[in-house]
Amino acid sequence: MKLPRISTPFNLVSVFSFLTLFLWIGFSGPGMAQSKEGNMSGEVIDDQSGKPLEFANIRLFSEADSTLVDGVVTDSKGVFSIKAAPGKYYLYVEFMGFIRELRSGITLQDGAPSLKLGKFSLQPIAHELGELVVQGEKSTMELSLDKRVFNVGKDLANAGGSAVDVLTNVPSVAVDVEGGVSLRGSGNVTILIDGKPSGLVSIKGSSGLQQLQASMIEKVEIITNPSARYQAEGMAGIINIVLKKERKEGINGSFDLIAGHPVNYGVAANVNYRKKNLNFFINYTLTYRNTPGQNTIYQELYRNDSTFITERSMHSKLKGMNNSARGGLDYYFNDKNILTAAYTWRTSKGKRFSDLNYYDYLGTKAQPLGSTHRTQNETETEPNAEYALTYKKTFDKKGQEFTADVRYLDNWEDSDQYYTQSSLDASGNPTQEPSILQRAVNFETEKQLLFQADYIHPVGKEGKIESGARTSSRNMTNDYTVTEEQTDGSWIALPGLTNDFLYKERISAAYGIYGNKFDKLSLQAGVRAEWTEVTTELRQTQDVNNRKYANMFPSVHISYELPQQNAMQVSYSRRIRRPQYNDLSPFMTYSDNRNYWSGNPDLNPEYTNAFEVGHIKYLEKGTLTSSLYYRHTTSKILSIRSVDSLGYSYTRPENLGTEKAYGAEFTGSFNWYSWWKLDGSVNFFRAITHGTGDNEIYASDTYSWFVRTLSKFTLWKSTDFQLRGNYEAPQKTPQGRRKQLATLDLALNRDIFKKNGTLTLTVVDVFNSRKYRNITEGANFYTSSVSQGRLRQINLTLNYRLHQAKKKGKGDLEGEF
Repeated sequence: MKLPRISTPFNLVSVFSFLTLFLWIGFSGPGMAQSKEGNMSGEVIDDQSGKPLEFANIRLFSEADSTLVDGVVTDSKGVFSIKAAPGKYYLYVEFMGFIRELRSGITLQDGAPSLKLGKFSLQPIAHELGELVVQGEKSTMELSLDKRVFNVGKDLANAGGSAVDVLTNVPSVAVDVEGGVSLRGSGNVTILIDGKPSGLVSIKGSSGLQQLQASMIEKVEIITNPSARYQAEGMAGIINIVLKKERKEGINGSFDLIAGHPVNYGVAANVNYRKKNLNFFINYTLTYRNTPGQNTIYQELYRNDSTFITERSMHSKLKGMNNSARGGLDYYFNDKNILTAAYTWRTSKGKRFSDLNYYDYLGTKAQPLGSTHRTQNETETEPNAEYALTYKKTFDKKGQEFTADVRYLDNWEDSDQYYTQSSLDASGNPTQEPSILQRAVNFETEKQLLFQADYIHPVGKEGKIESGARTSSRNMTNDYTVTEEQTDGSWIALPGLTNDFLYKERISAAYGIYGNKFDKLSLQAGVRAEWTEVTTELRQTQDVNNRKYANMFPSVHISYELPQQNAMQVSYSRRIRRPQYNDLSPFMTYSDNRNYWSGNPDLNPEYTNAFEVGHIKYLEKGTLTSSLYYRHTTSKILSIRSVDSLGYSYTRPENLGTEKAYGAEFTGSFNWYSWWKLDGSVNFFRAITHGTGDNEIYASDTYSWFVRTLSKFTLWKSTDFQLRGNYEAPQKTPQGRRKQLATLDLALNRDIFKKNGTLTLTVVDVFNSRKYRNITEGANFYTSSVSQGRLRQINLTLNYRLHQAKKKGKGDLEGEF
């Protein structure tokens, strides 16, 4: 079958040319002496926390002519080993966000088999201001073979935004108009907050992240091929959002004031107080937004040799007040025992008003059939609470530790919606049909209890065994009623739109991992077992669906250090996507009574085998990584759209078949000059999907790619300018295609108040081009849609920082998995 061609500035020739150039850069370099080699070893740690620095960059130079002899990276324990012929050398130790250390006068004697260089304690970059110390921010992107860390505080354009804005501009991640998050083109990704489940990504899906202020986020971690220690859920990988929390002595913190257009007002505070064995922390945000959005749909329905055309336009505004508070304390029994208690409370109150207009035609617009006007007026309250207790114990033996965690989530949502509807005939006059007044009441609850324990035990010089167990219980309810007012003033329930949906989920898991290092080869292999029970019930119709299944999820990671500052990793893992609450709930959305969306209680889980080969290259002024990946998915879940003979559409998820996804991703972080920093990524992929359902074949074979780049310039002292660009190429889908998307953001900031404060101006989506354009086709219809959930946003943010002299920390606890 001939594949469709997508017109883009890149083609396969340029892709392979780029890959060839990349690999040539990675593996070319001066040769190294092989005769009479000795071995030099050392350890690299963070001076403040005492933790080992994995993938720190070690470069060895000849003292005679300053030529590069060899380069290596540290292992998971911060240890490195480098070979060289007898002679005199000097050595650089580097890690992003830390001050580079030079050690000179190193002499390797002839005949000496080894030379121990001891510890290298790297200090974070900092700017001292009298008695105050303002901690310097790490590089925007930190790269390792199995994880990429994005320090979002360095991204100026995030000022005044939310977690959704942050994720929108993280390489490899895409966020659609409904807030759905995808990684490397796959929407099945697990999102965690501080390494644990959160109510923000539960009832509302990932769209709940709109409540989380960007100023509360310290960094985002992307794990594309997780090991057995992580949950098997999330076939494309894991996105972990790490929130800010300090552990420095005394009072320190930061404060934000935000003003923007369209209306975006907010205040935020991140405050920490540490005295001796007690550390208190609190994050608080208050925001008020009035967010406009718009959507258009053009549809052709083919029936009885005739074409019926419908055009729908929608304009909406969402006014909302969001409160979020997160507080807790750490108690240090001693240097080896820490107990952390935390409480998070969030509430969102909003009013949504939508104005919908439908225009109907027969054949062409020259033959109007009439029009319909519909409004939605919704009041919504959504509070949620989270309680967490975490204990961590480290032992005298280096690398041995135990962690236990228990948390409880209590969330609910109350929505009350009124709809009005009136019709006009082909001449624009009111029809004989009476106006309609309808009401939809929706009450949802969620309660989740989670226990988790993990243990690491060192074995030999370089090895370790990891084990752990996890169990979670989640109960969710959805009481949904749609009624319509009658001519006598009474209200009746509309058939098929009223029910009480119950969802119960029990998941238990246990895992074991063995890892070791043999010279330059590191090996980690493990397996995770998970037992799942999911029950759904429609109370009024007494429809019960109970699923029980057990699965094994193996994982293997092998890495090898190469000469000239290169390293490679090969990895494999088996993953699962369980249908979630929104996937299974059969209730249909009703704001648009011609286009319905619902879940499917009969869905089965997807399974994926994921393979990846990664390469990392350390350069003098930056870092490059490349990866080739392949995912094979069975029981693929796809959203399928159908249109009935009246032109009403129904979209719901179905298990259709298989998907094969191939890809190549290149990511880089460079400090070209002291005044210019550049981060970016390019992802090329091919996805082949094939499935059947309702006597139709759903298939697609698409080549696509997307690019993210962030360029930051220091214009003059204390002033920075940033450009951030995204491009997503067109992509075929089993029912049509998605068109290209290109956006540009800019930001300008300046330090004020003797560098204790920063004023930032951001323009998100400068050209107002973040519009999601899709074409969907079926046997009897053609649909084209354009959606824009948020219009161009301009924000002005004032950030003020309060710090005291930093003491050595005793290690982090939150943010671990």
